Amino acid sequence: MISTKNLISDLNDIPAGWPFEHYLGLSENLDGQDVKIRSIINTREKTPSMFIYFDVNKGIYKFKDFSSGLYGDSLELVKIVFDLKSRGEAVIKLMADYNEHILNNGHNPIIQYKSYSKYKVTDYEIRHWTTIDQKYWTKFNIGSRLLEKYNVAPLEYYKMEKKNEEGIIEKSITIKGFSIYGYFKNDGSIYKIYQPKVSKKKFIKIKNYIQGSEQLKYDKKYLVITSSLKDLMAFNRLKLSDAESIAPDSENTLIPESMLKGIISKYEKVFVLFDNDEAGITSMKKYKEKYGFDYVILNMEKDLSDSIKAHGLTKTRET
Repeated sequence: MISTKNLISDLNDIPAGWPFEHYLGLSENLDGQDVKIRSIINTREKTPSMFIYFDVNKGIYKFKDFSSGLYGDSLELVKIVFDLKSRGEAVIKLMADYNEHILNNGHNPIIQYKSYSKYKVTDYEIRHWTTIDQKYWTKFNIGSRLLEKYNVAPLEYYKMEKKNEEGIIEKSITIKGFSIYGYFKNDGSIYKIYQPKVSKKKFIKIKNYIQGSEQLKYDKKYLVITSSLKDLMAFNRLKLSDAESIAPDSENTLIPESMLKGIISKYEKVFVLFDNDEAGITSMKKYKEKYGFDYVILNMEKDLSDSIKAHGLTKTRET
């Protein structure tokens, strides 16, 4: 006779990493480390873009799929994998599957997840602008005035260090290149590094920040949320007299309501203008669902800045 006394009735009794190990077929057990795999949504992708990571503050594992823009906790994962309509259905499915796992394999012990050290930007050096920089930015009709307005500066290098739990540096790397740019706040602190020539790591986030928020004048009728600082600056070049713009840290991350509240109340209407690919449209729909913002699909190039590059300011403005 099979004993059911060890079956669980509380989600908290399921180890944080088990749903990801089980449903994604991971080749390693999760004990606090981050894992990168190919997207389970976009199965045709060649370069892995789905990240499984441990949220230290909440003590749970989460995922972020950059190819589709989807992200969330284990319940969101179950909803996606089994095309469920609600988190309630996901709870039922997850608990049933884990109890079946217990009957077949026994209960997985709740482990103490390790704190893995990660690389952080610790130093950088600003250099002078060059003709290479000019050639890159002017393709999008972005000139020195806009770059200065939004505190973009070219970098000679930046340094990243990884420290252990005792604060001792384990590894240190210095990255140099012709096309590396620092994004700065008005107070001079750096919040992001942009590397347009690097395919796998174009952006390195250093701080949370609503891009363009310090440049808002609140004297327009409309606010447009663009996907990036480059698109934000390109939007400025359209010279629409009744709108100004901001951009989130990432197109795949919703700006928190607490950060948006004081901004959106000063405009008649807010629109979202992201990339016109699947990930961008999915992200725009999330803003519509959460905040009611209408979104714009610009059917030209992939994004606004590329549209200006390919078709010019006049045609893009008209469209």
